[in-house]
Amino acid sequence: MKQLKPIVCLILTIALYPAIGQKLVSERGQISFFSDATLEDIQAVNKKAVSILNLATGDIGFSVQIKEFKFDQSLMEEHFNEKYMNAETYPRSTFQGKVTGFSPTAAGVQTVSAAGKLTIHGVTRDVDIPGTLENQAGKWQLKSKFKIRIKDYKIEIPQLLWEKVAEEVEINVDFVYHP
Repeated sequence: MKQLKPIVCLILTIALYPAIGQKLVSERGQISFFSDATLEDIQAVNKKAVSILNLATGDIGFSVQIKEFKFDQSLMEEHFNEKYMNAETYPRSTFQGKVTGFSPTAAGVQTVSAAGKLTIHGVTRDVDIPGTLENQAGKWQLKSKFKIRIKDYKIEIPQLLWEKVAEEVEINVDFVYHP
């Protein structure tokens, strides 16, 4: 009987681990931004963001390559990478934090919050980001919409262009996770 107890514990651990201790990966997440400025709206999308979410702990991290943001106009993309984001010096933005307000065993959409450190343009700031986490038969989707102030991340806009770039930029995050 004593020999059976460790085996039963091992089987239970293995059986429960996928349900509550699973690390999920999103390899082709989408992050986009929108700048609603006086003279011109600017928007771009990056469909190559990567993320890891641990359902047991709520730990989350994502990374996005700056040069993978795509714009409607190639000149905007060039200016974004070279003049504003200095993509050669700061090639990626990251977030590391913890998602709270969800149950890993619940189905449907859950309102969540992610608190952690957002790094953009070499500047790291503490943020608290609202969002939703949806479980559809084991497929998880995280969505969020929030705003950042570009001066908080030391992104400098030349005085000549201040009417073309908004002080606040709306960020949209959409990750679909799988085991």
